[in-house]
Parts: sequence; C-alpha cells; structure tokens
Amino acid sequence: CKEIRKTNKHVPILFLTALGTSENIVLGLESGGDDYLVKPFKFIELVARVKSLLRRSNGINSQETAEPEPDNEHVFQFSDLVVNDYTKKVTRAGDEISLTSTEYKLLLYFLNNPEKVISRAEILDAVWGVNYELGTNVVDVYVNYLRKKLDRQDDNKLIHTVIGMGYVLKKT
Repeated sequence: CKEIRKTNKHVPILFLTALGTSENIVLGLESGGDDYLVKPFKFIELVARVKSLLRRSNGINSQETAEPEPDNEHVFQFSDLVVNDYTKKVTRAGDEISLTSTEYKLLLYFLNNPEKVISRAEILDAVWGVNYELGTNVVDVYVNYLRKKLDRQDDNKLIHTVIGMGYVLKKT
C-alpha cells in the first residue's frame, strides 16, 4: 500500500482482511488505505464500498498536463486554505499539501459546510457513503490525519472538535 501511494496518491485502496483489531485497522489506514473491510463480510457490503470508492475518486485519477485557469465554481477558499476541485490542488499559506483521496473528500465536505458542526455519522455517510458500525473511530483517525497536514501553524487551526457533537471548520 505504501509503495502504491508513492506513485499514485489518488488510487482508491480497500483492505479486505481477517485482521480486525483497532490496531490493524489504524495501521492499514495509516499506510494509505481509504477503507478497511474485515472478513467475513457480506458481498453486498463489499460492492457498496467499492462503488463508493470509485464514485468518490471519479476524476481524481485523471492526470492534467497543463493546469487550467482557476474557475470560481471549482475553487474553495477558507482562511489561507485554497482547494481547486478541478485540478485537485490543495494549498495552505501558499504551500502545496498532498492528500489521499479520502482525506481530500473529507476536506471538501468540511469546505462545503464551513462553520457548521458536523456529526461523525454525517461525515461517515458523506465521505465513505456506507453506514459503518457506530463504534468505529475512522472519522477521528482521518480528521487527525487532515489536521496534521493542514495545521502546521500552531496558532491558526482550522478543524475543531466540538465535544459530544462532532467537528467544525472554523477560523480561530
């Protein structure tokens, strides 16, 4: 998975494994996986997850030879964060940030809902498109990944935890 991520940051990766501990799941996701499904699983759930990954990665894999002019319809800006959804380019304070496809989808969801407190269930549905079991911490794991990449300046954090409710994208 790590080798694939070195050459292609946007290809969807789904782990299918019998290793279902929290440590195994976190290791798989930290290695660059977008989703993790523990055996035994129902085929219908596998199909739904594959469709979700393909639907959400549509267009991310296409390589552009020249960067087109930014189109306001495709550009999101929040504070010093700029995301061009056409070119999939993410910058913060002018520095380019490399995200996995799942991190990118999560960031877009936050950008489409600025200042709104978003529950973990809403994020799971919007970003992964599949109802996970309520005990999963995949949202927390990915929010943490995103924070590490976005919040390099200690004084200007963008993603905040609202205890008992979820997360919010807001200026400090």
